[in-house]
Amino acid sequence: MTADAKAAARAIDALRRGWPVTIESETGAITVLAVETADDPRLASFDPESTADLLLSSHRATVLRLANQRDAATPGLPVLIERVRWLDLPAAMALADPAGDLSTPLKGPYRTKAVTHPAAAEGALALARLAGLLPAMFVHDGTGEAAATVSTGSVAAYQDPTALAIAARARLPVAAAERAEIVAFRGPADSTEHVALIIGEPDGTPPLVRLHSECLTGDALGSLKCDCGPQLAEALRTISGGGWGILLYLRQEGRGIGLVNKLRAYALQDQGFDTVDANLRLGFAIDARDFGVAARMLALLRYEKIRLLTNNPAKVAGLQKAGIDVVERLTLAPPANPHNAHYLDVKRDRTGHLL
Repeated sequence: MTADAKAAARAIDALRRGWPVTIESETGAITVLAVETADDPRLASFDPESTADLLLSSHRATVLRLANQRDAATPGLPVLIERVRWLDLPAAMALADPAGDLSTPLKGPYRTKAVTHPAAAEGALALARLAGLLPAMFVHDGTGEAAATVSTGSVAAYQDPTALAIAARARLPVAAAERAEIVAFRGPADSTEHVALIIGEPDGTPPLVRLHSECLTGDALGSLKCDCGPQLAEALRTISGGGWGILLYLRQEGRGIGLVNKLRAYALQDQGFDTVDANLRLGFAIDARDFGVAARMLALLRYEKIRLLTNNPAKVAGLQKAGIDVVERLTLAPPANPHNAHYLDVKRDRTGHLL
């Protein structure tokens, strides 16, 4: 593991454990404490004078009407909320977590401040997403007593898909195709393992490829809220019926925000928000997946010209940007059910899916 990878991994682990982390950039450093994993003693130790401001993503700050129009127009831009007397840990959690937005009025007024070190702040929010945490942190300028120190370059390197390599491969007969091989990919930093299932025998033609993002609730538990489980099953049948192809199973749960935050988005959907607004209210991008991961997997398998089984133009664009030639797009459209019909409408109307 590289030094960059080790530094980023230590920082992610520290955030999950509720420990302070210092993020260094070319213009300066900040030290942060994640709101979600903090408690009162840790916050008091980190900020005995109660002067640490609160860092949020622009997505969340826009929902709270705490970002100006310019900031709101820049996805993921950090927004700094000035610390005031009543901004204690419960109040910070209320700002971070949208679960109570409709039932509990926020205190205020709150005021924003200029972000002193934007690159470091963006790195902090990226670390929160990588840790599966809400993007909200108490922050001090400068270095401080921290459990880990990481540079913005190390955070970027941690997310670099070109570091992926093939870790293992084996024959794997599956229900959809007895002739199949599974290939596991792993990077030097992230312990997340992506897999490819090569179905059938390559015949010299571009493979039929499906990019499937992990969905525990849909793939394993049969959730009716989404179409992930039926899409996975239909993709396997289609690839097998076409002779040969590749299923890429990407460990990017919840469009890249992680399982816990996806379940938070589900709870917001129960309050009446659609999938797009739920992600934004949580402080995340509408879709935080990196399709460069899939491109790297295909390149390692030596397939740079493919036919793609997808309804999502963003997958086509993401692969092509990373050097994969998508020579044909085929539609995948399992039938809707009463629980996911609105979800499918939102995919069509708000995220451009070609259903």
